[in-house]
Amino acid sequence: MLRRVAVFIVIACVAGLGAFWWLTIPVSVPAAALPAYTPNLANGLTTFNAGGCSSCHAVPNQPDRTRLGGGLAIPSPFGTFYAPNISPDPSDGIGRWTEADFVTAVTEGTSPADTHFFPAFPYTSYHHAKLSDVRDLFAYLKTLPPVPGKVRDHNLPFPFNIRRAVGIWKLLFMDGKRFSPDATKSVQWNRGAYLVNALAHCAECHSPRNFLGGIISAQRFAGGPNPEGKGWVPNITQKGLADWSDKDIAYLLETGILPEGDSVGGPMARVIKNTSQLSADDRAAMAAYIKSLPAVDGPPKPKGNTQHDHGS
Repeated sequence: MLRRVAVFIVIACVAGLGAFWWLTIPVSVPAAALPAYTPNLANGLTTFNAGGCSSCHAVPNQPDRTRLGGGLAIPSPFGTFYAPNISPDPSDGIGRWTEADFVTAVTEGTSPADTHFFPAFPYTSYHHAKLSDVRDLFAYLKTLPPVPGKVRDHNLPFPFNIRRAVGIWKLLFMDGKRFSPDATKSVQWNRGAYLVNALAHCAECHSPRNFLGGIISAQRFAGGPNPEGKGWVPNITQKGLADWSDKDIAYLLETGILPEGDSVGGPMARVIKNTSQLSADDRAAMAAYIKSLPAVDGPPKPKGNTQHDHGS
């Protein structure tokens, strides 16, 4: 009897491990899925700015937004991540990546080594990006200066350092859908929806997360604890921005100045360095979409939290 129980346990464990391994296979985009294409470098620059690439990947404490040698520390409840080098350096950056490698990384969160990237890289939002934008971005990045220097490994405790387990996280929190325009809305609204939800990945910071680190979909854009630690990220639905006009939002995205005359700080200041480079039309589109978000109650703010909301 005991032998049968032992055999059953072994079989169950093997089956469980097999199921786990199958469910967590990293997804890749094959080169054959990328037909011949002439990249648009101007659109690549727009995608670079909308995607906020320099916010995380520019070498810290230097003024050049195009030196993408990485190294920025990104604290989280799961440990500290360090933004990688995505400059065209062939040894330490992405200089040897193929276009398929890049498209796979950005839209599927899978590395050229066929391992999962951790979701500190906001591929859950980039997954919605247009393939042409991602290809244009890759072409643009190749025009930037190579920056030598390897970035240190992430500092994550067990079990959060197990990359294979990220495959289960993706099954739970990646919806597998590309952006689809809403035919009942205007061209401007759809452009704003695309920028906010895909490239600019606004929900990644402006939404509360559950204990697994996934966005709580019912409170998307409703603000919450700063995922980087101190402070509180503001609610950008009409619950938080009811008194703001479209122009107020667009002006913030251009200048970082709030309607009352104060200015943003912290990570949001890095965001403004990117959105300020977008066209006025794109900022207006983002503002129109954000202004259309229905009011949603966010999580209660802890008493005694004196951090400036807009500093996040």
